[in-house]
Amino acid sequence: MRPLLTELERKNLDERVTEAEKRTDAQIVLAFTRRSDVYAELPWKAFALGAGLAGLVTTLLDLLRPSWPGSHTILLTTTAILAAGALCALLCVLVPRFGRIFLETHRAETEVRQYAESLFLSRQIFATAKRTGVLLVVSLFEHRAVIIPDIGLKARLPLDAQNRIIARLREPLAACRVGSALEQGLAALEDALGAGTAVAPGKDELSNAVVEGEEA
Repeated sequence: MRPLLTELERKNLDERVTEAEKRTDAQIVLAFTRRSDVYAELPWKAFALGAGLAGLVTTLLDLLRPSWPGSHTILLTTTAILAAGALCALLCVLVPRFGRIFLETHRAETEVRQYAESLFLSRQIFATAKRTGVLLVVSLFEHRAVIIPDIGLKARLPLDAQNRIIARLREPLAACRVGSALEQGLAALEDALGAGTAVAPGKDELSNAVVEGEEA
């Protein structure tokens, strides 16, 4: 499976995070994942669609050319319906663009946020001295991004500012450019945070390496 980030992109993002943290006095963590949930129901939805369409087509053909249904005709009809359903289910698994057709917007947003919140806790991004950690997660399959700031950054990163940052990531995510999405997200996050208040930058408390989350 082709990596979503090259080594050069990882190195550049690592360096950019270091510079952004010096300017903003925040602890920034970038992360990405191929998908935030397995969505086991999607292939079944695709199967139902394929089988339903195949059933409709065979019914219309039978109405146009009526004939007494024999065992051979019934076998062919049943096979066509099941094959169409299986093909759609397979496409749903292998072709993300096709699978997204069956994913509800609310479900995608909920799963990506839950994934981000879990990562925030497991990576202990809350464990900085000034509570100035912030996590930016992009999830490729859902074409969604989530920002979770710790309590020390809530005033500097209100919800409307987070939404503006995420809006800038829609185009690169739609094109499946994870590196570009993280780079633009980091730049927007740095702009939104502005200059830090510390006289001198604090120590680097969290790793600057991009986190590649395991597929849920």
